[in-house]
Order: sequence, then C-alpha cells, then structure tokens
Amino acid sequence: MNRRRLLTGLAGLGITGGSAWVALNGLSDDDGLPKRVETMRADGSTDGTVQVPVPETVTVIDLFATWCMPCQKQMEALMKLHDEYGDEVRFVSITNERIGGTLTKDDIRSWWNENDGKWTLGLDPDSSVMAALNAGGLPFVGVAAPDGTVTWRHHGVAGIDTLREQIDAAEKR
Repeated sequence: MNRRRLLTGLAGLGITGGSAWVALNGLSDDDGLPKRVETMRADGSTDGTVQVPVPETVTVIDLFATWCMPCQKQMEALMKLHDEYGDEVRFVSITNERIGGTLTKDDIRSWWNENDGKWTLGLDPDSSVMAALNAGGLPFVGVAAPDGTVTWRHHGVAGIDTLREQIDAAEKR
C-alpha cells in the first residue's frame, strides 16, 4: 500500500469519527453558559442582570413564554418548590419574547403575577440561553449544580417530584 492511500484512508476515518463525535456531543464541550440575562422588576425580581446559572448555588432555569399554556402548568410546580427550598436554590425564569409592538413589560409582569412568580424574572430576546441549553421548545427546565454544570434538562412540563429529585442530586454534586 502506498503512503498516499494510507494517509487518505486515515483522513477519511478522522473525518468520519469527528463527525460522529460532533453529532453526539455538539461543537462545543460546554453549554455556552454562563450567560448574563437582563432582569425585570416584578414580584421577587428586580431590574438589573443575573448570571445564568447563578454561581455557587443550585439554579433552576425555567424557559417560558406568556402565550405558552403548558408554561402556566410548569409554574405551579416551580412555585411549590420555590416555597419549599427558599434561599437554598435559585430559581430563574426567562422569556425569549421580544418587548415592543403588542407585548410590553407590563404584559409579562401581569402574566408573572397571575401565575404566582416570586423569583428572578429574566428577558432573553435573542434566545441565547435557549440556544446554550439546546432547548427546542417551551416549557423547558434545566437544573445546574453550584459549579455551573447543567446536570438535567427537560422539554415539556416537569413534575414536582422529578424536579425535586434533580435539585437534590445537583446539591450533592
């Protein structure tokens, strides 16, 4: 076998193996997190910014939209867990809806109050957190350990028992 054929074969194997790795793991070995997100004044939230995930604490990351009916159901479980864990765990709910036109901050604030939100409320109109978490739809919940590693991701409504298990597992990490 000549050297050119051997090198061509090895290059082909490398490309195939690399493609398979990217397909399984993505282009990056991290989540593209942390991200800084604008926060807004609402019950439990103030104007400013927050790093997601919040450093040195378990963080529950909730991605929602005001038009999303399942997101309302997800808020019920999040509210109960927020009351249960108190300050031990940080909850951050983030909408990627764009302010302007027919949607105002007051609209989001009203939805938040109607659904008993009492923790950090973030705005991510460019969907950078959604992209970093590879969230394909809403609702979406992720749990991050104190070191910032996302330990669990879930698309759809997550049950309270499952969320509690994932929060507890992230605390022990």
